[in-house]
Amino acid sequence: MNLITGAAGHLGNVLTRELLKMGKKVRALVLPGEKLTSLDGLAVEIVEGNILDKESLKVACEGVDNIFHMASLVNITADGLNLMRRVNVDGTANVIEAARQSGAKRLIYTSSIHAFGHPEKGQVIDETLPFDINNKAGQYDLTKAEASELVLQAAREGLDAVIVCPTGVVGPYDFARSELGGMILDWMKKKPSFTIEGRFDFVDVRDVANGHYLAAEKGHSGEVYLLSGEQLTISQLRKLVQKAAGVHTSEVRFPAKLAKFLAPLAEAYYKLTKTRPRFTKYAVDTLQSNSVISSAKAKRELGYNPRSLEETITDTVRWWAVNLKKTTETLRTTSLTVQH
Repeated sequence: MNLITGAAGHLGNVLTRELLKMGKKVRALVLPGEKLTSLDGLAVEIVEGNILDKESLKVACEGVDNIFHMASLVNITADGLNLMRRVNVDGTANVIEAARQSGAKRLIYTSSIHAFGHPEKGQVIDETLPFDINNKAGQYDLTKAEASELVLQAAREGLDAVIVCPTGVVGPYDFARSELGGMILDWMKKKPSFTIEGRFDFVDVRDVANGHYLAAEKGHSGEVYLLSGEQLTISQLRKLVQKAAGVHTSEVRFPAKLAKFLAPLAEAYYKLTKTRPRFTKYAVDTLQSNSVISSAKAKRELGYNPRSLEETITDTVRWWAVNLKKTTETLRTTSLTVQH
């Protein structure tokens, strides 16, 4: 039996599909009352609970072989540190404790590329970099780094645990409309749309899910595996979307300095209107940072093999065209979900 925390999220539901495809049994830990459209029709055992509730975790972990811990809180605006620390750090500590008590064979923790330090441009980012527990880039980065260190410490103390770190996750089955999914939807429309100067490494959610499966099967305890894809500028990503959607509209490109200046105003607007943040200082800074990221270790040790971003975007656009009515935009600041 495989337990997935945050199973209804984007990566969670795709991992569920991946494990089922491999003939594995899946138990999905979901929040009480959480919308489960992403798991509709899948042969999974649904268990309601919360990683902040030790008793519900204990029940969820009974008889489990692998625990895929994905549930986390993502907040890319400037507030929410206390809640993020509770969910991302304290929640991970609870999962580690539950894994020990249940006798689970392996814990697979979903960290993030943002949990690492931020080296200068030109340096390749790989697993030799430490997690940055003094990270000043953002509270999400900081809490994911702290949680990752908890997992590494647990591995040193004898728990069989591995860590996987995806980059910018994109792809189909995005039922909760991620930030990146929202941008793709905007670019598919027959109207002018905007981009921000900058670039990042993007990876297919299905390849990340497969990377988790491979880490469970082949990873070495106490090791970290980066799951990267392909580095593109935001403008290049938009072009792939419009090519797949068969549209061609004007692009309004914001220079990085202007975008950074306008970001606080945008954040205030999102807060006032209670809409999901997309254009924030954190996002702008991320797009200007070093994103030369290597997944050589995962390829070598796990057999990880990500597909091309053009294939990813083509499949994603097709999925949105068919499934748009099944999706719902939600505020990540008020729900347990996964990054990525």
